[in-house]
Amino acid sequence: MIAGVERTFGVFKRKRQIFLGIIILSFLYFLFCLPSKFFEKPHSTILYSSENTLLSAVIARDGQWRFPRTEKIPDKFKAALLTFEDQHFYEHSGVYLPSILRALSQNFRRQKVYSGASTITMQVVRMSRDNPSRTVFEKVTEMIRALRLEWRFNKEEILELYAANAPFGGNVVGLDAAAWRYYGRKSEQLSWAESATLAVLPNAPSLIFPGKNQEKLLAKRNRILQLLFDAGHFDFETLALSLIEPLPQKPFPLPQTAPHLLTTLIKQNGGGKKFESTVNATLQNQCSAIVAQHMREFEMNQVFNTAVIVVEVRSGNVVAYVGNSEDTQNKHGNWVDIIQSPRSTGSILKPLLYASTLKDGLILPHSLMPDIPLQYDGFSPKNYSETFDGAVPASRALSRSLNIPAVVMLKDYGYQRFYHQLKKFGFTHFKKPADHYGLSLILGGGEASLWDITHAYAGMSRTLQWHYDSNGKYFDDAYSEKNLLQKENQTMHYEEQFPPLDAGSIWCTYQALLDVNRPETELGWEAYSSTAPIAWKTGTSFGNRDAWAVGTTPEYVVGVWVGNADGQGKPVITGVTAAAPLLFDVFAILPHRGWFTPPFDDLEKIATCHLSGMRMGEYCIQSDSIHVPRAGLNTRPCPYHHRVFTNASSSNRLTGECAEVNEMHAQSWFVLPPVQEYYYKKNHPEYITLPPFAPGCGVDNTMPIGLIYPKGDTKIFIPKNIEGRFEKVLLQATHRSTSATLYWHVDNVYMGETKSVHNFEIQPRPGKHTLTIIDQDGAELTRTIEVLEK
Repeated sequence: MIAGVERTFGVFKRKRQIFLGIIILSFLYFLFCLPSKFFEKPHSTILYSSENTLLSAVIARDGQWRFPRTEKIPDKFKAALLTFEDQHFYEHSGVYLPSILRALSQNFRRQKVYSGASTITMQVVRMSRDNPSRTVFEKVTEMIRALRLEWRFNKEEILELYAANAPFGGNVVGLDAAAWRYYGRKSEQLSWAESATLAVLPNAPSLIFPGKNQEKLLAKRNRILQLLFDAGHFDFETLALSLIEPLPQKPFPLPQTAPHLLTTLIKQNGGGKKFESTVNATLQNQCSAIVAQHMREFEMNQVFNTAVIVVEVRSGNVVAYVGNSEDTQNKHGNWVDIIQSPRSTGSILKPLLYASTLKDGLILPHSLMPDIPLQYDGFSPKNYSETFDGAVPASRALSRSLNIPAVVMLKDYGYQRFYHQLKKFGFTHFKKPADHYGLSLILGGGEASLWDITHAYAGMSRTLQWHYDSNGKYFDDAYSEKNLLQKENQTMHYEEQFPPLDAGSIWCTYQALLDVNRPETELGWEAYSSTAPIAWKTGTSFGNRDAWAVGTTPEYVVGVWVGNADGQGKPVITGVTAAAPLLFDVFAILPHRGWFTPPFDDLEKIATCHLSGMRMGEYCIQSDSIHVPRAGLNTRPCPYHHRVFTNASSSNRLTGECAEVNEMHAQSWFVLPPVQEYYYKKNHPEYITLPPFAPGCGVDNTMPIGLIYPKGDTKIFIPKNIEGRFEKVLLQATHRSTSATLYWHVDNVYMGETKSVHNFEIQPRPGKHTLTIIDQDGAELTRTIEVLEK
């Protein structure tokens, strides 16, 4: 008997252990029945504007329009969904027992599955399991997991999961995708009738699809609307209007307002995300329309690509981003984001060099710069007009975009130094060492993107604005990356002692760029002037492959590129004729609020020579009072004014050797070097050449001879003709006296003479040669030239 009791007790104990084990296993299953990550399906990549308007979208990898989960469900859709699917959603814990019992009764009476009694929570579980076949086992599994889901997420989060993953017919998944596909707008903008329609679709997306089964869809929608009215969600007038709203028919294509920006963001950050950009949707559409308008004219001239970017100065936010002109067939590389593509810069970097030389005290705003034929180790820059001014104010050289003064400026500043300065401005496409680019760096010898160019100009404008806002301070992130995406936290600005450019130099540069009435070198420029002050610059790359225009106001920087993505050049591709009109059309739709406040803390008012633009020299007569950067105080005084003594008629210079003191008239005379003088006086009839000394008045110590070509000690290439002989070289010189005679010698061998026009042909053999030019008074100019066989 005792043994029987022990056996009974042992059996009971084992059953209890098994029971406890089942309970523990069941509890563990309950705890871990949900995957760590819910809904791992790929998402579409979507781009929203700063106003939360859909700009562009890319379909998910599995071919579904499935938007990333939204954080808030619109009230209208929530009310319609709960009315249709789960009126007791906020009362149950994932499973609503009365509905289960009712469904069992209905299914038993009909001997088939008539009702599933699924709550929204259970439907979320089923969707996460890819909608398996409906069996009793699956239903029990759904119920258990639904209970667990309610532990893991709150009610609002469960609704968000449902709205983001519910099927809405075809390849449309999720409320947001459905709202854009079926109604062409975001879900929070839907009407009661539209929200009710979408609340119906997940219940039977394959049976009730917009465009088909209209009577069934209409009946279900109207039933929900009636229930919503009965529940007091809206008045009778709203009900009546909602009932007559049409059903959706053909799905709308999703917006593609900024496809190139979306492509770039995917490259930078990966896909399957929702990007909240800084782009203004209205401005984006306006810029796209302007580009389309100009493209109609461009395409007639076989020009097929255009890009526009607009940056807000103070914030650094990109408010418009047209990466390329539109062509869905991509026949001309229109899917390429030109804004990010490196292209030859042309003249667009010249203002940066001008500002840099001002900052370092190498020039003043209007300092005279040489504009004569030059040659540096085989590099012979030419102006666009192929003419020369002799000498031109630096500000005027910038506004006219003259190449030779810019090269002279770069040589004085140092191309290695400017190369590193460009890095500070944020240029990223100069991959090779500075020596690779040399002096051609300022004329398009390197490549930059429209992104980098607008980045640099926005940095300069931001420096001016922040300098004003902070009462004369500089900050380290003025040239920081522009914003494409909205930022949650405002970046802290840290004071900087040595900015790339000071406010005074930037302001003087912008003052030079305000001159929009351009002369003959850029014919037609004046047609694009604007009533609002805009500092702007154009650029054209070699071979007319790239047309640039960039402009700034205190509020915005606009950058424009026009050309062909494949690099094919066309005569019409110039900054003035192609990019500039588009630039000003964009500025016309932007608000204007005046001009930059002069940064007087960084400027000094000084007297400058009226003719040379340099600090007043000892013999300068007429002065101008201008504001210059503080470093300008260290520039050299005017070297062009000299004190000379002449006779009463100023026809001859005199010295004490040939005239009495009372016969000598002291004068201040503006004298340029011979070659500069040769070209300068052609454009300045008021220029008077320094008169010669009277007979017996001594020797003129100034060099009257100037060699135009070749320039200095240099190398020249001589090609051979079809007979195998070396071609001739045309040498050019000038003399201060128009009646002078020049005698030409090569290697101490007399070659001939010239009068008035001093052009002389020689036919040297390869090697080094000594060129000697002597005038009738014995003045002698000697240069070494090296002839190379080409």
